[in-house]
Parts: sequence; C-alpha cells; structure tokens
Amino acid sequence: MSEERLIIDLDREQLIIDLDQGSLALDLEQERLINDLDRESLALDLDQGPRVIAFDRRPAWERAAHPRVSVVVPTFNEAANLPHVFALLPNDLYEVIVVDGHSTDGTIEVAQELRPDVKIVRQNRQGKGNALASGFASVRGDIVVMLDADGSADPREIPRFVEALTGGADFAKGTRFASGGGSSDITTTRAWGNRWLNRWVNVLFGTRYTDLCYGYNAFWVHCLPALELDASGEIEDRRLWGDGFEIETIINTRIAKAKLQIAEVPSFEFARIHGESKLNTWRDGMRVLRALVVERANGKGCTAQGPRRLLVDAVPAAIPATAAASRRAARVAQRA
Repeated sequence: MSEERLIIDLDREQLIIDLDQGSLALDLEQERLINDLDRESLALDLDQGPRVIAFDRRPAWERAAHPRVSVVVPTFNEAANLPHVFALLPNDLYEVIVVDGHSTDGTIEVAQELRPDVKIVRQNRQGKGNALASGFASVRGDIVVMLDADGSADPREIPRFVEALTGGADFAKGTRFASGGGSSDITTTRAWGNRWLNRWVNVLFGTRYTDLCYGYNAFWVHCLPALELDASGEIEDRRLWGDGFEIETIINTRIAKAKLQIAEVPSFEFARIHGESKLNTWRDGMRVLRALVVERANGKGCTAQGPRRLLVDAVPAAIPATAAASRRAARVAQRA
C-alpha cells in the first residue's frame, strides 16, 4: 500500500483514505466508519499530520496477542560484539534496526552478514540519544525494544518485556534492582549515584522507579509522540541536548509526565564483552541530574495521556474514540 494516497474530504466532514483495495471513510463528527475493509486495520498518526503510517491486515485480537516487535540497536564500533548479541535475539522479531554512529570497524558489514534482513540507519549527529531517536523514527512494528550492542543487555529477556506490555503496560522499564535482576558490571560508585537519582526522580515526578539509569526498556509505539524526540536535520559532527546518555532519563520522565502505564521488568546486566565503555560516571551522572531539572520544568511529554495513534478496525460499527480526538482529527485535516 502506498502511504501517500490520502484524500481529505472537508465538505462532508470526513477523512477519506484511498487505499489500494478500496476506500475507508471516517466520519470526524460521529466517530464512525462508513464502509468495510474486511476487518483490516488502519493506523493514522494525527499528531504529525494526517498520513497513513501502517496498514496491518490482522484482526485486533491477533495484533494484541502477537505484536510485531522492533528492536533498535545503537552501535559505534561494535563489530566484535554483534555476533554475540545477534545470536541471542528471539527468532520471531518483526525487524532489527541497527543505528550506526559512523563506525570505522566494519560494524555495518558485520550486521548485514549476520542478519541479511537488518535495517541500517545512520544517525545524523553524535550520541546514544540521537541514535535512539533516529531508530525510533524508522520503526514499523507495534513494540519498540531498546537494546545495547555491547552485550550488557540480554536479548533473551525480550519476551519478558513484551509480556509486560501485552499484560497492560504502555512502557516496560528494565531494572537491575528488583528480584530476579542484577548486574555484574555496576560499580559501587555508580550504584550509589543511581540510588540518589532514583530518589530525586520519584520525588519530582511521582514515580516508583528503582533503576532510573538502566537503558533496557520497551514500549508500544503509541508512546512515541510523548517522547518528542527529534532526529531531523543535516548530518553534523556535534551533539545537542538529549543526544547523549541523558536520553534514558528524558525518556523515563516524559513517559511519567504523559501518565502512561509503567511496569518494571527485572533484568540482569552483564559486563561489556569487547571494547571500553563510553560511559563516564561523574560527567554523565551530572547530565542525568540536569535532565531531571530540565524535564521537571519544560512541559514536554505532558500532552500524551494514552495512545495518540488512532487505530481502527475497518468494520461498520462505532469506534471507541473521544470527542476531543475527533475534533483534533478535524483540525489536522483542515490544516492539511
């Protein structure tokens, strides 16, 4: 299906999507479907303007029970570690997205050799935050998993995160400090700093996080608008605010501000297999602390209080949407 075939009919106050197999009309006032597409599913991203972002032929019950999982893997000179990481990935993943930060050791070539279906994305700036934002922009699945490429996060735990999401959570937060979790890598200083940062985030944002600084997380794609991450722009050799290791704190706090359902998932962190960690305890700890202050005041993430992507089963029946969502869709259509 072509994503560009979108027609807006304002005279009848309808949003009409011209698909390869027929037309689907959404009545923006009555919030109901006009015609049938054999129970196929249509997803519209109303925040970024009316455009078709996904067309999933599976019925709603199957999408909920068997979501398509996209794994985003930021890399920078991780050629030696990828064979170990890729060997432990579950077999039923929908897509694996490697976001490369201009590696010079053949990381991209190794990824393509190990997994011919891998999607390669090249980040446009420096830092893990920019890599994740670039990868999220390329996701086409239902669930996003954030996975480090150094072997510290265990890919065999991915089903545990997916289970938390299919069980009702919007965001599955990995934690090394719950029963069943642990770490063979964290130092005493880092553990001490993490405890104090946990206390601050929980006071400032009303959360109950036990491991703010752990980056192994997963979430439904409807959380993406709340994150408000921007990977646009020309390729440049610099790092903007949010492009570094503070990204995990930004994500965790914006999810909390959006009042999305959070579930913590026990996870075990291993030491990096090859190479040296790019984490600097004191420098990056201060960036995390600064992120808490900035996020407490900037208002980002507060606009999304639940799924923001309209997911519709194409059957001639009423759809569970609010009047506010209907009016927002109409406004978006008028701006198009």
